[in-house]
Amino acid sequence: MNYLLGPLLFIWLSWAIYKQIQAQTDLEQSWQTILLALNGPNNWKIVLVSLLMLVNWGIEARKWQIQVKGIERLSFLNAFKAILAGQAMGFNTINRIGEPIARAAFLKNGNKMRGAVLSIVGSMAQIIVTFAMGTLALIYMRLNILNGDRQLEGLSVFWLDALIYVIGMGILLFSLAYFKLAGLIQVLEKIPFIRKYQFFLEKLEDFHWNELIRLLSLSLVRYFVFLVQYYILLQVFDIHVFWLEAFSLVGVMFLVLGIVPTIALAELGFRGKVSLLLLGLISSNSVGIIATAAGIWLINLILPAIAGTLFILGIRIFRNK
Repeated sequence: MNYLLGPLLFIWLSWAIYKQIQAQTDLEQSWQTILLALNGPNNWKIVLVSLLMLVNWGIEARKWQIQVKGIERLSFLNAFKAILAGQAMGFNTINRIGEPIARAAFLKNGNKMRGAVLSIVGSMAQIIVTFAMGTLALIYMRLNILNGDRQLEGLSVFWLDALIYVIGMGILLFSLAYFKLAGLIQVLEKIPFIRKYQFFLEKLEDFHWNELIRLLSLSLVRYFVFLVQYYILLQVFDIHVFWLEAFSLVGVMFLVLGIVPTIALAELGFRGKVSLLLLGLISSNSVGIIATAAGIWLINLILPAIAGTLFILGIRIFRNK
């Protein structure tokens, strides 16, 4: 199992990535646009976006170190490998729920299941940031971008306002659960079925408020890295918009991607449609909008997933004789 599992996962994930990339309908035209940009005067900006990708996943690696330090001390390099392996594994699961399994596979025996459970905290922090910033972006779009001439197709102002209130209340409740996680776990452990798995959940009670704040802060920094990457690529593909408007519309797009369950490899088509719907409010350059979505998808998701498949080759599930 130790010597077969890694290579089998590598072959399966590599084939899945290859087939799904081929199936993307907008990718060929976008790829030609990206190649032209790589040979143009703004090619350094694409290099900058790629470097920011390393910053993005580096922040996530630091978050992973914080999450598992109660059970195991991980070096930054091993945490980074685990994050990229998780990215590869999450590609064929809805909303990347396979990520924690691959990340935890790099932990020692006895810590794998607990590590997968501890990943919940980091995910909660990123969700809070994505939804909170997305709600602020919705409010900005509602007040400063939408008007009599520019409206979202199929969504009236009334339903947009209702959506803002509903998401706002959801964020408050979710944040309360995040900062009162220890109490929530203690309540859940009273349920007979969950009590059986108390060993795997107990470390969730040990998170101190300063660690939760650190995870939220890192998630916020990572969120702004995403926004800056998107804004830079918008400039590369000749979509010149005010930075605050760009941040707002991209923030709304991230909110939509967070709400609607998708498989990461099927995200490009969905990202393209949402990008056209939102960024189309302020730009008619549809080719540039699609190329930006494809560029972000390739740099932030495909490249790390390809690297992650290589690290999966070294996975050892069973380490004791």
